[in-house]
Parts: sequence; C-alpha cells; structure tokens
Amino acid sequence: MVSNILRKVFGSRNDRLIKRMSKVVAQINGLEPELQALTDEELKAKTGEFRARLEQGTELNSLMPEAFAVVREAGCRVLNMRHFDVQMIGGMVLNDGKIAEMRTGEGKTLVATLAVYLNALPGKGVHVVTVNDYLARRDAEWMGKIYTFLGLSVGVIQSSGAGPGDSSFVCDYGYDGKSGGYLHLLPANRREAYACDITYGTNNEFGFDYLRDNMAFSNEQRVQREKFFAVVDEVDSILIDEARTPLIISGPAEGSSDLYTRIDQVIPRLTRQEPIEADEDGKPAFGPGDYSVDEKARQVYLSEEGHQHVEDVLLEMELLDPESSLYDTANISLMHHVTCALRAHALFQKNVDYIVRDGEIVIVDEFTGRTMPGRRWSEGLHQAVEAKEGVEIQKENQTLASITFQNYFRLYRKLSGMTGTADTEAPEFLQIYGLEVVVIPTNQEMVRNDMGDLVYLTTGEKYRAITEDIQDCVKRGQPVLVGTASIETSELISGLLEQAKVQHQVLNAKHHEREANIVAEAGRPGAVTIATNMAGRGTDIVLGGNPDMEITDLGEAATPAAVDKIRADWKARHQQVLEAGGLHVVGTERHESRRVDNQLRGRSGRQGDPGSTRFYLSLEDNLMRIFASDRVSAIMQKLGMEEGEAIEHPWVTKAIANAQKKVEGRNFDIRKQLLEYDDVANDQRKVIYQQRDELMDTGDVSDSITSIRHDVVNALIDRYIPPESLDEQWDIPGLTAALKTEYDLDYPIQEWLDADHNLHEETLRQKIIEQMEQEYAAKEALAGSENLRMYEKAIMLQILDASWKEHLAAMDYLRQGIHLRGYAQKNPKQEYKREAYALFSNMLDNIKQEITQVLTKVRIQPQETMEIPAHEANEAEFQFKHEEFGGFGEESGEAAGGADEETHQPFVRSDRKVGRNEPCPCGSGKKYKQCHGRIQ
Repeated sequence: MVSNILRKVFGSRNDRLIKRMSKVVAQINGLEPELQALTDEELKAKTGEFRARLEQGTELNSLMPEAFAVVREAGCRVLNMRHFDVQMIGGMVLNDGKIAEMRTGEGKTLVATLAVYLNALPGKGVHVVTVNDYLARRDAEWMGKIYTFLGLSVGVIQSSGAGPGDSSFVCDYGYDGKSGGYLHLLPANRREAYACDITYGTNNEFGFDYLRDNMAFSNEQRVQREKFFAVVDEVDSILIDEARTPLIISGPAEGSSDLYTRIDQVIPRLTRQEPIEADEDGKPAFGPGDYSVDEKARQVYLSEEGHQHVEDVLLEMELLDPESSLYDTANISLMHHVTCALRAHALFQKNVDYIVRDGEIVIVDEFTGRTMPGRRWSEGLHQAVEAKEGVEIQKENQTLASITFQNYFRLYRKLSGMTGTADTEAPEFLQIYGLEVVVIPTNQEMVRNDMGDLVYLTTGEKYRAITEDIQDCVKRGQPVLVGTASIETSELISGLLEQAKVQHQVLNAKHHEREANIVAEAGRPGAVTIATNMAGRGTDIVLGGNPDMEITDLGEAATPAAVDKIRADWKARHQQVLEAGGLHVVGTERHESRRVDNQLRGRSGRQGDPGSTRFYLSLEDNLMRIFASDRVSAIMQKLGMEEGEAIEHPWVTKAIANAQKKVEGRNFDIRKQLLEYDDVANDQRKVIYQQRDELMDTGDVSDSITSIRHDVVNALIDRYIPPESLDEQWDIPGLTAALKTEYDLDYPIQEWLDADHNLHEETLRQKIIEQMEQEYAAKEALAGSENLRMYEKAIMLQILDASWKEHLAAMDYLRQGIHLRGYAQKNPKQEYKREAYALFSNMLDNIKQEITQVLTKVRIQPQETMEIPAHEANEAEFQFKHEEFGGFGEESGEAAGGADEETHQPFVRSDRKVGRNEPCPCGSGKKYKQCHGRIQ
C-alpha cells in the first residue's frame, strides 16, 4: 500500500526514466532547424566529424543528441520517414543497454537506426539480430539507405546457401542483383560482412559463427570481430523462447540405425495407462497398462508390468539375452532406445511437433509455428521419430561445440533489445541478462477493444463459435486475423471455413517472404487470414491493405497517375475498414505464455487504429486440460452451463492467467537450470577458447611444447622415483617400461646408474629430459624448423579439439544422471560443479600427455615427394542444431603443413605401428627392422 502511494506521488521508475529522456528529446528537437539547413554533403560529413571528436577523447554518449538529430534528418531525406519523439526515447533506451517495449506498429525497425548509428561510430562493429533471414535482408536493405547515406557500411549474414561464404552480402545500392545475391545486396565473403560497420543477421548465425571461429585452424578462417554492441529485435523471442535449447555443432557418431527400426515395432504392442483420480497426496494415479504419460512434464514412464512386457517382447525379438535384465549395464543402450521410441509415439505428434517433408522429419517450433529445417532433436529422439514415420534414419551425432544463447549474448560489452511484449518477462531479463525493460508510450492513444475470453465445454462448440464470428465480420467488411497454436489447428479451421464457403488465406509459417506479403494484405476489407501465432511477425498489417507493396509490384509501369490511383483506392478501403471496426483478431486457444497471446493481440490497433480481439477456449484445450481444468470446471458447474453455451467472466480469465503464470514459471525454471549448468561449462569453454586463441596467434609454440614435455616427463618420473626418496624406493624397471610403452623411448636407465654412481634423482631427471631434447632436436634438423613448428601447432589444435569434444560428451552424460545425487541428500548442482572440475582437470592433463606422446613418437621420413594433406572441409558431416545452416566442415585430423615446401616433411603414421621384430608387411619374410624399417 505504501509503495502504491509513493508511486502516485513520485511516479514509477518507468515514468521517471521517460520524463528524464523527454528533456533530451527537446534538446534534439532544438538541433533540427540547423540540420535542415545543411546540404546532403554537409550532413554526410557529420559522420567524419563525430569520429574525429571520438579520437580526440570525446565520450560516445556526449555525441548522442547530435547523432540522433543527424539520423532523424537523414531518415527524412532518404526514407521520407521522420522519427517521432517517442521513437527518440526508444533510441535512448537502446543506447543505454536496456530493452525498449514498444507496441506493434510503433516503428521499432526505425528506432534501432538511432542507437546503431551512434554505436557504429567507433568502428568496432554493431550487430543487429533478427528472428529470420527475410527480416535480416529486408531491414538491412531498407534501413541501410540511412547508414550508407551517412557513410557507414552495412553487411548481412544469412543461413541459406551452400556454405558460409555463399550466404553473406554487403549493401550496394548500385547493384541490380542479376549476378547473384539480391537487389542492392552484393554477395561477399563472411569476413567482409562482419568487417562492415553494421551487420544484420539471425541469432543462430551469429552464434554458429562464434562456435565455428573457435573450431578454425588459422586466423584467416575466423570471421567475427570483437563483440561490441548488439541490438536484438524481437528480444523476447530470441532471449527467452529460443533460450531453452542450446546451439550445437555436431559431427557423426557411431551407431546402428537398424536398432531404432526394430525397437519401434515394440511400442504398438504396449498399452497406455489411463489416468484415474489423484491420490490423497494429489499425485496423479494411473490404471492398468504398460506406460503412463505425464503431459505437464512431457515425460513417459514404464510401469512394472510394462518393464516385464518390454523384456518379453525383446526376448522374443532376440534383442535381449535370456540370462540378462533390461537394466543390466550391457543393456543401457537398449533401455535408452525403448525410452526414445516411447517418447516419439506418446509425446510427439505429426503436424503439431513436426511435419514430414521430402522424406525428412522437420521440427515445428512450439512458439512460432515455424518449420525449422536442419534442426534435430538430440540423444536419439529424432532417429526414433524417423523410425516411427518410416523415413530414412539419419546418423546419430556427437557434440563438437555448444553454447546457450544466454552465454553467447552475455559476451557483448553492451546489449539491448526491442519488442512489443517484454514487460511480463521483465524479472527474467534483469536476472539473467542484466537488462532493464522500459515501456515506451505510444505515439497515439491505444483504442483497441480487448474483449473477455469465451469458454466452451468442447472444442467442437468452440470452433463453431469461431466460424460464426468470422462470418459475421466478413458480412460487415471487417478484416479478421485468426491466430492458431499449431499447423493442425490452422488446417482444421481452414476446412470449416471452406465448408462455410468463406474465402481465406492460410499461413503456416513456411515461407517468410510470402508470409510478409500476405500479412501486409490481411487488412483489406473482409479479408480472412489464418496464421500460426508468429507468422509474418515483423510486418505491419495496414488497414485497407498495403499501398506501398502495390506500387512496388507495378515496377516500371509505376507512372504518377497509376500511383495516385492506388493511393486513392487505398484511402477508400482504409475508411471502409475503419468504419467496420478495424482489424478483428481471433485467438483459437490460449498459449502457454501470456506474452505470445499479447503478441497476437498486438497485431490489431496499431498507431491509434480501432480494432478488437477475442480468445475462444474450451475445457479440452491443452492449457485448460493440463493446468486449469479443475478450477474452471468447478466455476462452470456452479453456473450450470449447458452444451453450446459459453462463459465470459473475470474469474475465468483470472484462473486462465494463473495457469499461464504457472507454465511461465516452469519454463523460466527450465531456462534458469539450463543456464546454471551451462555456466559451469561456460567457464571451461572460456579457458579452452582462450588457449585456442593464444595458439592461433602464436607462430612458434616450441616453448610451450618444451614446457609441456618437462611437466609430463617429470610427472611420469615421480610415479617411479618419488621426490626426495631413497635409492631403495626407486622402481627403475617400471620407469624404463613406462618410457617404452608411453613414448617409445628405449633408455638403458639401469646401465646409466651402474656406469655413473654420481647420478642421483635430480641429475637422472635431467639426463632423461636432455636425451629426449637431443632426439627431438635431431627430428627438427631433419624436418626443418618451419615444418616442425607448423606440425606442432596443428597437433596441439587437433588434440585440444578432440579432447574438448570428448569432454563435452562426458559432461552431457554427467548432467543426465546428476539429479540422482539428490536421493543421497546431496545438492546436484554442487555435485555437478565438483565432478565437472575433476573432468576438466583430467582433460587438461590428458591433453599435455597426448601432445608429448605424439611429438615424441613421430618419426621423420626424409622423402622429398611426400605431401602432408592440409585441413579440408567436409560439409556433409556437420549438423548445426537450432536452425538450418548450409555447410561447415571439420578439418581433417591430419597435420597442416606446407605440401609444396621443398624441405623435409614430418611423417604421420596413418595405420598401426609395426614392431621392429615383426615380419615386414611387404611380404619379403624379413624382420621389419632389417627390411623397410631399416634406419638409413
């Protein structure tokens, strides 16, 4: 109560921020007459002037009022668009490293130009992050006119194309697009796109490029610069909805696809347990059957009868040994396959969670309804779904590099974002990213009518009511946008409208550009558009249709008379739609997140336009059935509802909102837990990537190699000759054998000791190390210093990458089972940190040991014609999980070296080492040491 009184007196923090920024807007407006008097050349010269002042030590923020005024004037001249005062406030929020919440249609794309221009002046690069490739291209080409007018360069990175080099562009307004690329977007390599002052791209591509840079084998293969400033468009979608799954680059792992097909035949023979009344503790109870489904947690559990039934079926199929159990160590893989197949059948529905296209399983994003080619479920689940649908089963994959969006975006020195719906998630933005949400007032007052939810008993009644509502709107000439949560619902409503003979367009979020065109026309009188929740996001629905697109479609026929006719026709249509009540948005069900519902509502009522929204629900909807059914059912029973009747009451709306809060809280916990575990991996990732960076930047790693060799050999000697020990405690035969086994070194240590009685612990260590150094120096003389340095660097990178890959797999396994420590009254997160640290320490020790082993065992073969293959890209072997990406290759495991050098090359053995006393593989019958193994 006290806080409410104080808020009324002093205003909320949001009000105070807006008030403070409004004073700066007045200052910017005062500069406008002065800038309007400048010529184009004088206005362009302002960029050079700002940069000169920065070099002289001027603070970047002190340039803000002038820079914003310059961008506003450039927008007026180039795009014929003047930034509103509220848009200037939005620009300041972005520049402060905060999130600007601006309603749909308030011009967020234009707002970004203010903060982007200012932060691009230091020349360190600014990244503008969008949700899809189409918006990245559109915004770069559209807003790039302002940037290029002011002398800044603009690049675009895309996920389409054959590879990273074929999917990046720079803005060039003299380019016609006929030689590849797009109109005004000239094809360029990835590095050139990142070298621009401003780079547009999707969140996935920025993340994948970061991971690829940390898998590169030379600085020339790296594309990104330092992470200075990023503006994230639709920040809620990228930093929250997408943050539950990490970005993963993976390569093929060994595994049998036949087992997935055979296990898939087991599941139809099992029966599902039906839920019955909950027990006294409130836990759900299940009737007889083989497995139960927990829809809240999206998990499947085998019952005791189910375990026995599965074992019997597997015995019958001869997949299980009669003497063993499904839980024997040897059968862990079998149990994993059964669980994956169960989840594929019980939890994942065709046309809801995925679609089958061209013989492949394509995942459908649960938040956006978009298909995501290239993304695959991990841990064998995708293969289980492929087996279920009878399509070709792809190889399993092993993680090579991984990062979460939370940890990627926290790498930027300054991060900001903009969206129409962030306020409901403000605590998460602040807690995870340190980003404050500032709600920007609208330019014109919002007059949209958000009507209460209508709740029906069954989905059939709900869909009939929706159809009647749409028909009523069409009769009155009011455009309708129907938002659905899945492709399946879209097609169902489309079928009902076809029966009712209502013309409509269906958008299933498959083609971004076509979407944008259709959504732009969704405001025509009587137009009906059915779309998954986020289809066409980023494109405004203009009442009466979009005249600019019609003018663009005219092309060369766009005469002044034709343009005037289009504008006149649009004005008439616009007035007709305004009189009909503006755009009417129909929600077919509530989404798990209030934010997605608000996004759908936000499509109506832009820039002070009239509009209305209504959600239709039934007790059979997933959200209602799983999370809110008991409470709402009780309310409906008290009101004595009958079939065909709907309830509209604040209590029901509140109960639904509470259910949504529950789900949002659960999803936040999932994201937070993912981050807490990934933070452990992130600290380790930073160490490994820092070591890689140092390796890449160093031409000569011989000092590091020598240091590593000394550490490893001393550790080995310590095992057999403990420091400061007596001669009687020494294990000389063990040390001799260990040097022979691990490093192929045949040193007569006992003979050295017998011959020289002055040898003690320290001098013996020195003698062994000196002997190794001499042998290595001989290899260097034979191979040439330059070649050996290249080989050393390649071997270090190769072993570092291979060890990191194995470590990631070990961390995955550790994480999957760590929750079981909770049963022993131990904190799983603390246990994970402790175990992960031990794994990481072991990995670093193993890296040192393996580097020493390889470089000590390598034999130099003096052969002038021998070529060492360079690292080659093998695109087909890599998977980029989280979004489709065309092509990146794993460097081969061979050493990088100068194939065309005339000096001696190091020899790398590709097969098993032949013992010197074994028969020579050539078939001569001689011992290897007397034949091809003879030392020249």
